Amino acid sequence: MNHTLLRTMTQLLIAPIMVFALYVQFHGDFGPGGGFQAGVIFAAAVILYGIVFGIRAAKKAIPDGILRAMAAFGVLLYGGVGVATMLLGGRYLEYGVLAHDPVHGQHYGIILVELGVGIAVASVMILIFYAFASRGEPDDR
Repeated sequence: MNHTLLRTMTQLLIAPIMVFALYVQFHGDFGPGGGFQAGVIFAAAVILYGIVFGIRAAKKAIPDGILRAMAAFGVLLYGGVGVATMLLGGRYLEYGVLAHDPVHGQHYGIILVELGVGIAVASVMILIFYAFASRGEPDDR
């Protein structure tokens, strides 16, 4: 069954949803929001795409392998910031040592940690959707 209106509206909404996710991601250190919320919003855009256009189309747009790598990268980014702060003489996730002054260090550290969280959350949520939506289909591997 072809739902032209639904498909058209989905195509119109996906980009603004992803832009809003970026806004929430990078505004999170100044107000409400941050990595987790941005990851959920971004994943919702991809899940909407998968529901309307089919799981195969979603997997073609963002394959499983890329999502697995991005999930690992997000966790490594988060942990890497903590290790970097220790190598620079601070405690784990003591952001103040990341720049020439503690205020800038706090800003850089929060942005990087929240980016790692956002990437990991979005990737894992999309992978969970793929797993549930693909049940009963032949394995494409």
